[in-house]
Amino acid sequence: CPVEKTMAVVGTKSAMLIMREAYYGTTRFDDFAHRVGITKAATATRLTELVDLGLLARRPYREPGQRSRDEYVLTEAGTDFMPVVWAMFQWGQRHLPNRGRLRLTHLDCGADALVEIRCTEGHRVEPGELGARLVRPKVPRPE
Repeated sequence: CPVEKTMAVVGTKSAMLIMREAYYGTTRFDDFAHRVGITKAATATRLTELVDLGLLARRPYREPGQRSRDEYVLTEAGTDFMPVVWAMFQWGQRHLPNRGRLRLTHLDCGADALVEIRCTEGHRVEPGELGARLVRPKVPRPE
């Protein structure tokens, strides 16, 4: 099941928060540890897992007079994952007690932004209209 596999990949609180911080532009190891509020050992473990999964990539940098270090940036797969994080944010805003005033916002016009499911034709898909189907890979025919 894709849901189960995804949870196995990023199902920890710290992994989700690191992904959120990466989306906000955090790239440095110490900044991840501080902003997520986890130990350096846990930060190292989560960052390594997220890099191994292809959600983040290491990019070397060097401050003048310092040794070379790595920073962590979102990959295409990491950017594609962010609607999952924003859907959780949106659900929490709607359904959990003590909701904050923080909202997802479209920066161009200032309107609230929403996470929703659309089909490839652009139609909004309501929960009762969503299904799953097995698509078999095409097997080349012998000539």
